Amino acid sequence: MDKIQNIFAGLTGQEKTGFMDSSQPSLYVAAGAIAFNPIFWNIVARQEHKTHFLTKTFGSPHYGCYALAVTIFAIGVIRDSLYKTALEQQPIYPPLHQPEVGVVLFLTGNVLVLSSMWALGVTGTYLGDYFGILMDHKVEGFPFNVTDAPMYWGSTLSFLGTALYYGRTAGVLLTLEVFVMYLGALRFEDPFTAAIYAKKEARPVTRSMTKQKERKKA
Repeated sequence: MDKIQNIFAGLTGQEKTGFMDSSQPSLYVAAGAIAFNPIFWNIVARQEHKTHFLTKTFGSPHYGCYALAVTIFAIGVIRDSLYKTALEQQPIYPPLHQPEVGVVLFLTGNVLVLSSMWALGVTGTYLGDYFGILMDHKVEGFPFNVTDAPMYWGSTLSFLGTALYYGRTAGVLLTLEVFVMYLGALRFEDPFTAAIYAKKEARPVTRSMTKQKERKKA
C-alpha cells in the first residue's frame, strides 16, 4: 500500500510516507559526518595538548584555539546541512510527525547551546583548556546548573526536534547516534579536562606568580 501511495506522491509532488528508506546514500553520509566531528576535535585537541602544533602554527595559544573554533564551527554547519538533506530524502512516518513538539525541542536545545557558549566564551567553548587557556573558576550558573554538558545535550535535543518536525524515523536514529557519540566524547573529555585542572591546582606558587597577582591588585 505504501508503495502505491508513494508512486502517486511522486507523480503529484507530495512527500512520500513510510518508516524509513535505508537505500538513500545521504543517510550514511550524514551518519559519517555525525561520527566524524567529535572524533576529529578530540584527536586534534589532544595532539595540541601534547605537541602544541596549533600554537606553533598560529603563533599563540589563543590564535590556535580560534583556528580550531572556526574549523569545528564549519564542520558543524556541514554536518547539519548533511543531516537536513538526509531527512528531506526520507519518507514521512506519520506517528513521528510532531511539528509542535519538534519546535519546542529545537528551541530548548538552542537555548542550552547558545547560553553555554555565552557563559564560556570562545576559548571555553572550543577546547581552550587543551591550549593551556584555563578558566579561573568553574561556571555553575545557567545552563550548567541544569546539566553538566549543555552544549552536547542541547545539540542532541536540536537534532531530535528537527527529526520530529520533519517526521522522519531516520532522523530519530541519527539523533541516537549523536547521543552515543557525545556520551563517548564526554567519557574521554571529562577525565582529561579534570586532569588538566588538577595539574593547575597542584602547581606550586612561585615568586613570579606572586608578583603577577600583586601587579593585578595594584
